[in-house]
Amino acid sequence: MQGKLTGIKSLLVVKPSSLGDIIHALQVAQGVAEALPDCRITWVARDRFAPLVEAAPFVHEVIYFKRKEGLGGIWKVLKELRGRRFDMVWDMQGLFRSALMSFAPRSSHRWGRRDNREGAGLFYGEKVSLPPGGGPHHAIPVLQEFPKMMGLDGAVKFPLTLRNEARFGWEEFFDGEATERFVIFTDSRGVGKEWRGFDRLTHLIWEKIPGSRVAWCAGSDTSPSGEIPEGRFLNLTGCPLDEMTALVLQPSVFIGNDSGPMHLSAAVGNRVLAIFGPTAPERFGPWPIGAWNTASVRAPGGVLLDLSAETVFERLQDLRLKTEG
Repeated sequence: MQGKLTGIKSLLVVKPSSLGDIIHALQVAQGVAEALPDCRITWVARDRFAPLVEAAPFVHEVIYFKRKEGLGGIWKVLKELRGRRFDMVWDMQGLFRSALMSFAPRSSHRWGRRDNREGAGLFYGEKVSLPPGGGPHHAIPVLQEFPKMMGLDGAVKFPLTLRNEARFGWEEFFDGEATERFVIFTDSRGVGKEWRGFDRLTHLIWEKIPGSRVAWCAGSDTSPSGEIPEGRFLNLTGCPLDEMTALVLQPSVFIGNDSGPMHLSAAVGNRVLAIFGPTAPERFGPWPIGAWNTASVRAPGGVLLDLSAETVFERLQDLRLKTEG
């Protein structure tokens, strides 16, 4: 552990993906920006996620990594970074390509994850310790070790501040009581983590919560089956990232699988109900674990097919009626 570092005026963060991991890293970086207001933060992000990083007012520059271009995409990032100097460089990804990017500029402090893979540790000046305890750890405590190694407290403060300058025609859908407005994200990064009960859950919400409105968001177009009450459903499935971000920022109750949008909704301070099957909510759940406005429900034996919509609705009712403290 180093003592408190002073005079840090420029920081390069290499954290290209995934969406949830970037959100966690932004939460940590926001605290660093508060503690070091004169520090200019540059970020390397995958092009599909870069607009979200650009929405963070404490990030001053975003370098796009076009992963689908293969080696050419990596080379473009290296070319842009080569010859530049940063007071500090953090590889928060811990893979070979991210370590290579972190090595491209000049820096006196080049730090990377101790749990790095693919030989990434060969490029670091120092490896950042893992949190105390045996683990496995949630992503946020792992990333908090970077500012702690600087002598900062690493605290994550809520909400995560994001610019929301774009305007869409559906904002008035969320007028009214936030606990009667629901955003459901039906996708997950892995098929094995996707619960199939959102259709039934949506109809339960309409039936049992008078005046409720439900918005669906997902990567591909889909919608609830059967009769849809007029004025009570908003279909934003298939929308681009900027619109998804604006949707998640609406005051509402978020329901979704283990996914990036779930973490984003928790980061901006909404009530969040996360649904888990084979993955553990203690490691992948909304942060902070056990907060008054977040909850997780795990399928019996980790089998999502065995989790009923009625069970999820009961947990949803508990969450939406809970008060702070």
